[in-house]
Amino acid sequence: REAGASLVGGHSIEDEEPKYGLAVTGVVDPRQMVTGCGARPGDLLVLTKPLGTGVITTALKGKVISAPEAEAAIAGMAALNAGASRAMVETGVSACTDITGFGLIGHLHELLISSGVAARMESAAVPFYPLALELAGQGMIPAGAYRNRDHFRCAVNWEAGAAAEEELLIMFADPQTSGGLLMAVPPERISALRAALHRYGAAAAVIGEIEAGAAGRITVY
Repeated sequence: REAGASLVGGHSIEDEEPKYGLAVTGVVDPRQMVTGCGARPGDLLVLTKPLGTGVITTALKGKVISAPEAEAAIAGMAALNAGASRAMVETGVSACTDITGFGLIGHLHELLISSGVAARMESAAVPFYPLALELAGQGMIPAGAYRNRDHFRCAVNWEAGAAAEEELLIMFADPQTSGGLLMAVPPERISALRAALHRYGAAAAVIGEIEAGAAGRITVY
């Protein structure tokens, strides 16, 4: 109801876990449509949700943590990106992608390839849900994170002094369920975007910037 959508009809199967597929249809106003191919050098990268849902849900399945310990991540997964989307359209951004199954590095890489640009990302600025880093250190890492890491590793360049390189790379590759939006926004609009996101109850973490360079290249510092 909150999303303004209806789930109609269905087909039942007998299986150990519930699952369903969706065919999503709707109407888009081309004048307000934001794509993933317009990022420009100098744009700031803004992330609207923390990372770590893949690690946390893996720990939940393994009964390493309880649901109350995962409360922040559960609330984040249940939160729509509708408010962040409205803030983005009102402010005007260059490009946007959501962070889902290919993790932060996978979806950022796709945005960069589509836009023909590179990016610099500040590792200390990337937000994580509580316990996510600790649980990853205990090995609570989903298989998809390893696949993402291995596939996109070649696109990531680490500047000297990145002591936690492997630990961070697996978290940047963590597949997200209902992750946030990653926006490329001109620097002169960042204050307006922050204010709009706050007004709609969404977070805003500036994690890096777009730069000229080999398309798809991500430099972490």
